[in-house]
Amino acid sequence: MSLLVDMGWRRGLFALAVAVLLTWAVIEAQLEKEIALVIGEPWEDMRQRSSATIDLAVPGHTWFRIPRSDARLRFIDPQYAFVTPLARFFTVNFDDERVDGVRMSPQIEPLLLDDTLKVVLDLQDQWRQGGWTPKWVNDFPSFADTPEWRTQLRDVNKGGKAYWGAGDKYQAMLVVSRFRDNKRPTEERYLITLGLHKSRGAQ
Repeated sequence: MSLLVDMGWRRGLFALAVAVLLTWAVIEAQLEKEIALVIGEPWEDMRQRSSATIDLAVPGHTWFRIPRSDARLRFIDPQYAFVTPLARFFTVNFDDERVDGVRMSPQIEPLLLDDTLKVVLDLQDQWRQGGWTPKWVNDFPSFADTPEWRTQLRDVNKGGKAYWGAGDKYQAMLVVSRFRDNKRPTEERYLITLGLHKSRGAQ
């Protein structure tokens, strides 16, 4: 009898362990993935640090890779760090096995104007707090939630573009464009494009 009890206890413990592992696997699969990088670092450092899977760079070549899942960008420069929302379109450029830049849309679907402005203004707030500064503001003023900006963004022939600089190290370009979403043709939807690379002359 004691042997049967012991076997039953062991089976129960094993079943519990399996259930815990399966639950953990499901939770892990649902966690938001990220690409964590700083421009100029070795490609493999970025791959090992990031929770999203991205393929190897090609030695001696300049090209790009795409994460295998939706992922946010975590830019980890000690001074100029910032984080984006999850992105579906996300390319990371490499130049001879070093991270060379990013081009992405920090969203997983075309957004309504209110949501678009929320994303764009949050990025600008992070940059401002981190020491980034607007560039060429006479021609490319920073985004703002104003009637003038909303009218401009609603114009399919205009949209908006702003540039930000991180000292003499990095430059970011932020673009918002009206987008016809075939799934929701009666709604005003927008795409955001974020480009990030070294400033000209940066080492």
